Amino acid sequence: MKKHNFSAGPCILPQEVFEKAAQAVLDFNGMGLSLLEISHRDKAFVAVMEEARALALELLGLTGKGYQALFLQGGASMEFLRIPYNLMKENGKAAYLDTGTWASGAIKEAKAFGETVVVASSKPENYNHIPKEYSIPADADYFHCTSNNTIFGTQMKHFPDTNVPMVCDMSSDIFSRTLDFSKFDLIYAGAQKNMGPAGVTLIVVKEELLGKTGRAIPNIMNYQQHIDKESMYNTPAVFAVYTSLLTMQWLKNLGGIAAIEKLNEAKAKLLYDEIDRNPLFKGTTVKEDRSNMNATFLLADENHKELFDSMWKAAGVSGINGHRSVGGYRASMYNALPIESVQVLVDVMKELESKI
Repeated sequence: MKKHNFSAGPCILPQEVFEKAAQAVLDFNGMGLSLLEISHRDKAFVAVMEEARALALELLGLTGKGYQALFLQGGASMEFLRIPYNLMKENGKAAYLDTGTWASGAIKEAKAFGETVVVASSKPENYNHIPKEYSIPADADYFHCTSNNTIFGTQMKHFPDTNVPMVCDMSSDIFSRTLDFSKFDLIYAGAQKNMGPAGVTLIVVKEELLGKTGRAIPNIMNYQQHIDKESMYNTPAVFAVYTSLLTMQWLKNLGGIAAIEKLNEAKAKLLYDEIDRNPLFKGTTVKEDRSNMNATFLLADENHKELFDSMWKAAGVSGINGHRSVGGYRASMYNALPIESVQVLVDVMKELESKI
């Protein structure tokens, strides 16, 4: 039976990416060697890294605009630390918008470096919306936000206009929708949602932003060091970078971000329409802030849980259990998830209604 993978991450990737990556594990580029055993200094992999960095900028529309793309390790959690190291001045200040678990994790790390102002938080309402009314201190070294909140199913639809450098964690919606990415001075994203397997993080940074903190930065934490070494200051995550490249090539061949955005909007509409129509279900977030990537919803009556769970599992649906902090269900609809899989879930929801 075909599995319909709604996992929140690591998650579904395009089938052709799996096939090409699997072949590379057996024999990379006809070299008679596995991708897993060649040197990261081999010209064949150096070419992969160069293309991956260039293609990331191309897809975001940032080529030739003063940005550098890096593929580093440690996940978004490492960037929680690396960002204040590189951007917060000694005795400086940073502004953060608190919209969920990962935003609060970033705030905690920043507090070790200087004054960290939380401009707004939706925590009192269990992060069920994106705060709208807030002001960013004009003297902040940067403003940090999280574009999509995987656990709580919210997504920023608008970003503030500010003269302060804007940093955004796009781990769970990178490459999923069109934005003016030049509004952001630093973007970072763990690969394991829309871009590749776990193990590598994309960082896109405006180079002129760096070198202004007045603090000593350890080399492994220093973005400029990684730029100078072309993402090879230390041994890169070779397989994760290569698979990310394959995924970005797949996206480009589809027509880029504008093309995938239309598909993502159709998937989200299909599922949210059923959540709103079907009296057995209810959404957990404010409608205007609903994420196109992660739809979170509950059963109106928990007595139906055993039956519903057995039905979606029998249909081949996988990975829709909600995070423990929200409960219920979470259907993650990342780029590679086909709309046919969403239709299967919707059909199960309709079938449940017919049985009750």
